[in-house]
Amino acid sequence: MDRDEYRTTLDRLFRRRRFGMRPGLEVIRALLDELGNPERSFPAIHITGSKGKGSVAAMAQAMLSAQGVPVGLFTSPHLVSYRERIRVDGRMIPPKAVAEGVRRIDRVGEELERSGRIDRAPTFFEVTTALAFDWFRAQRVRAAVVEVGIGGRLDATNVLDARVGVVTTIELEHTDVLGPTVGAIAREKSGIFHAGMTGIVGELVPEAAAVVESEARRLGVPLWHLAKEVAVEDRALEESGQTFAVRTPVAFRSGLALPLLGRFQPPNAALAVAAVDRLAASIDLPLDEEKLRSGLRTVRWPGRLERVGRRPEVYFDVAHTPESARAVAQSLAEVAPLADPSQCAVLFGCLRDKDVRRILDAFAPLARTLVIVPVRSERGLPPAELRAAAIGRFPRIVLAPAAAEGLKLARAATGPDGYTLVAGSDYLVGELLRGSRASEEPDLSDPGLGPPAPVAASHLPAAGGAAAREAE
Repeated sequence: MDRDEYRTTLDRLFRRRRFGMRPGLEVIRALLDELGNPERSFPAIHITGSKGKGSVAAMAQAMLSAQGVPVGLFTSPHLVSYRERIRVDGRMIPPKAVAEGVRRIDRVGEELERSGRIDRAPTFFEVTTALAFDWFRAQRVRAAVVEVGIGGRLDATNVLDARVGVVTTIELEHTDVLGPTVGAIAREKSGIFHAGMTGIVGELVPEAAAVVESEARRLGVPLWHLAKEVAVEDRALEESGQTFAVRTPVAFRSGLALPLLGRFQPPNAALAVAAVDRLAASIDLPLDEEKLRSGLRTVRWPGRLERVGRRPEVYFDVAHTPESARAVAQSLAEVAPLADPSQCAVLFGCLRDKDVRRILDAFAPLARTLVIVPVRSERGLPPAELRAAAIGRFPRIVLAPAAAEGLKLARAATGPDGYTLVAGSDYLVGELLRGSRASEEPDLSDPGLGPPAPVAASHLPAAGGAAAREAE
């Protein structure tokens, strides 16, 4: 297929993001009905949460695919390629299937609008969800692991035959859509529960736990809780990752190996193992224990405390909430306990709706140098505002015009006994991971936008230099 056709399809699809999020299930149900209800062709693990849901999804898919059956994976957002969102056994949906599938769904949506069966055009996420489910049916997957976009109750993915519903964590996020309190957000996320499934629940704050428990009781959904029915034990760090044991009501598995860094990942793995146990039981899929271990041992999930460089180390993480920033900081203190903050640098950029001061509070003990870059999004927080938030938190603050230049400055500021951490946004990490491959995939971090307005690059000062004094 002509790559220009694929790029044109994506350009057209991503322009739909201008219409924003439209919570509700009427449009996605009408689309899927017209497509012959592909969402009914496979059982699913449905995953929501404020953080960790992508990692849980990737691990669950890897363990299921290792059993030798085709398994779909639907996640968002993507980092490098749109096709990352829709995979079967780790293989991304082909460009031709994207172009043909989106054209078909567009025609269906236009006809539904003309006939009055829907009152608006499908959104970007609704089209992408329909494309994923249609592709999974075409590939005859035995099961799928599906990550919620935002919330749960009114998310376009909440039309599945889900045998397992996972709620990883619940924090204040997207309050304009999900509600102003943790309890309100918990109500939206527990909206993925329905009669006939099993719920797997991470460790939740009391306000969220009360809501989730109440909703589960109302629907008759049995719950397995992390640190109760599901537990992580005997964790140990390894050069290539970490090992631990996971206990579920089904089995005790010792010596599980995971190549992902971060103290937050073993609990995610425990949720994934529990979800796989429950799904397998519900579809009469015998689990080969060695294959399950192999799947977990080989899982990849880029941009989550991912070590992308050595001597000195460079880590990428998409942390963009205070809680995830603290988890990354705690994990780095464990992975690199001898790192000298004066030889470390943080490269940071984020969106406007983030609690930037609390995020920077979590990162401030790690490094003396902060390099600020613009994020390729119309929702990006301007570097000048980021700098104002960083004053008093970092002795050295440097502005760079773009991510690539910022990474060079951050690495120049990193000594042999330090590391560089890149964090704050999926957009930022994705831009750096694309790198020289940008020409292979259109830059769709925000379609229709050119590069962010340039900022003057600051020269990296020596400790205590003039620029450092200006920032204090």
